[in-house]
Amino acid sequence: MELLLIRHGEPRKVVDASGPADPDLNERGLRQARLLADFLSSEKIDAVYTSPMRRAFQTASPLAERLGLSAVVDEDLAEFDREASTYIPIEEMRANRDERFLAMLQDDYSMWGVDMEKFRARVVAGLEGIISAHRGCRVAAFCHGGVINAYLTSILGMSRHTFFAPDYTSVSRVGASHSGVRSVVTLNEVAHLRGHSLLESTL
Repeated sequence: MELLLIRHGEPRKVVDASGPADPDLNERGLRQARLLADFLSSEKIDAVYTSPMRRAFQTASPLAERLGLSAVVDEDLAEFDREASTYIPIEEMRANRDERFLAMLQDDYSMWGVDMEKFRARVVAGLEGIISAHRGCRVAAFCHGGVINAYLTSILGMSRHTFFAPDYTSVSRVGASHSGVRSVVTLNEVAHLRGHSLLESTL
C-alpha cells in the first residue's frame, strides 16, 4: 500500500491561550489546502485520516470533500506540542532565533516537556495500524512535521527525532509491503504550491 504523510497548512499564531493552543489555518493555509486538494484529487485515494488538531483537520477537509470521503480522526496523529498553550509557526521561530527552535536543531526537545521516544512509539503504532487496515490501498494521513519525522526516522533507522522540515501541505510517500518492508518513496512534494507565493522554503 501507499501511505501519504501530509503536513497541515499554515496556521495562525496563538500565544498564551487559556488551554492548549489549537490554531485554525490562516488564509494562506486555507489556500494551500485547496491547492493540495486539486493536486491529489486525480489520484485514487481510498481513505483519509487526520490528526484531531484543527490545522490538520482543516487541511484534510477540501480533499476529503472532493473525494467524497469522511476524514477519520486518529488521536495518534496529534503533534508532540498538543498540550502547549502557545503555537508559534516554525518560520517565525527560525527568523527570531527562538531558543526552542535552536534547541530542536540540536535534537533537544526538553523545553516541550515531552518524552520523544514515547511520542515516536505512539506515532509508529498509529500509522502501522492504518497500514494494516488498508492493505493494497492508498491512504492520505494529514498530520504534523513532528509526526512525519517520527515515522520516517523510524523507517530509516535514525536516532534523531527530526531530520528535515516538511513544508506546509507537503506530501511524503511511504510504500508499505505485506512483508513488513517500509520504503520512503518521495519526500516533501510541493509542486502544487509553486508559482502561488505559498511556499515558505522559497521565500
